[in-house]
Amino acid sequence: MKKIRWGILSTAKIGITKVIPAMQRGQHSEVVAIASRSADKARDAARRLGIPRFYESYEALLLDPAIDAVYIPLPNDQHVPWSIRALEAGKHVLCEKPIGLTADEARQLREASRRHPNLKVMEAFMYRHHPQWRKAKELVAGGRIGRLRTINTLFSFFSDDPHNIRHNPAMGGGGLMDLGCYAISLSRWLFDAEPRRVMGWVQYDARFEVDRLASAILEFGDSPETAGTATFTCSMQMAPFQQVEIVGTEGRIGLAEIPFNAPNDRPCAINLQHGDDASRIEFDPCDQYTIQGDLFSQSILDDRPVSTPLDDAVHNMEVIEAVVASGRSNQWIEFGPR
Repeated sequence: MKKIRWGILSTAKIGITKVIPAMQRGQHSEVVAIASRSADKARDAARRLGIPRFYESYEALLLDPAIDAVYIPLPNDQHVPWSIRALEAGKHVLCEKPIGLTADEARQLREASRRHPNLKVMEAFMYRHHPQWRKAKELVAGGRIGRLRTINTLFSFFSDDPHNIRHNPAMGGGGLMDLGCYAISLSRWLFDAEPRRVMGWVQYDARFEVDRLASAILEFGDSPETAGTATFTCSMQMAPFQQVEIVGTEGRIGLAEIPFNAPNDRPCAINLQHGDDASRIEFDPCDQYTIQGDLFSQSILDDRPVSTPLDDAVHNMEVIEAVVASGRSNQWIEFGPR
């Protein structure tokens, strides 16, 4: 079976500990090279993970004609520049979320991708590929909980490490970029629509100058029949916790067992309530990063659209920016036609 040959730009922790090992188990993915600005780091990572080649610069990896696609887990401020350079080098691109620092940056990447129509580009929201989320989406779309009315999300962890890049504003740090992007993404995905307006509340850490606690309301629909809300709170300075509640006119779906960073070594489950009937739907252990890598690779092999187009990434960044703007102005931010 043909496999896509992958190169990895960076020895970032998420790649080393989660994504690369997962992709190495894929049916359609083969990791053949890794690059770092440090030759020692690249060499060590390649040896530890059994990757055949390593490079001491990202530019050198992009020049390798044996690489079909690149995965980019670089800091947020480097996502768009290196994604564009990868496209210009003829590589397909799977880039970590959030896609960039701003919506304008996301649009720049979208324009660059249009200049290379034969290459695939996708933002790596891995959770969307997990069977528990595919089932939740199916249940909502199929009317199993009636008309979707609200989604409530809580996503947090605690860190006050000054060396953590999430505390560097110039590199795109902050809880909204790291955690809130998930809540916004899943809300838009489940409603299958863009919000009409957004209200946000954002608290900043005086030391790091990034948001440490943020809450928001997203309003969907333009009539009483289609109206709904999504609310979320995200924080980098609260006890670690993840939970999502999806509620409709006839039932609800609960994901309280690590909905975003789903474990790959034990089963997952969602709770479904419809009227007076309650059930638990379980899913066998799987790795959402493996699934993501294989689906993206299949889109290359079959020359079909990726599951999450860049339009989605642009709209997600627009909502993140709206939450920040609302937090500063203490007013609703309304969207025009998009």
